[in-house]
Amino acid sequence: MDLVLDVLAALCFVGGTALTLAAAVGLRRFPDLLARLHAPAKPQVLGLVLMLTGMAVTLGDPGLAWTCVLVLIFQLITAPISAHMAARAGYRTGHIDSETLYVDEYRRDLALSQRDDEDE
Repeated sequence: MDLVLDVLAALCFVGGTALTLAAAVGLRRFPDLLARLHAPAKPQVLGLVLMLTGMAVTLGDPGLAWTCVLVLIFQLITAPISAHMAARAGYRTGHIDSETLYVDEYRRDLALSQRDDEDE
C-alpha cells in the first residue's frame, strides 16, 4: 500500500509542477494583461491542488491534511478575486486595449457611474 501512495503522491507532484511551470510560461508569453491573468489564475490553482494533495498523501498526517484543505479553500476563494481586481486596475489605468475586447461592458458602467456622480 505504501508503494501505491508513493506513486500517487509522485504523480501529484509531477502534475502540480507541470501546471505551475505552464502558468509561469503563460505569464511570460501571453501578449496582454487580460490573457496573462488566466495563466496564474487557472493552472496555478490546480497545480497547487495537486501539490497539496501529494504532500498530504506523502506525510499521511490527518492534521496536516486539514491544514492543506484550509490552504486550498483560501486559494480557491482568493485567486478569482485577485485576478478580477488586477483586471479592473489594468483597465482603469489604461493597460488594456479596449479595441481588442469583443464586449466592453465595463466602459458603459464607468460612463454611467460618472454621469450619476455629475448629476448629484
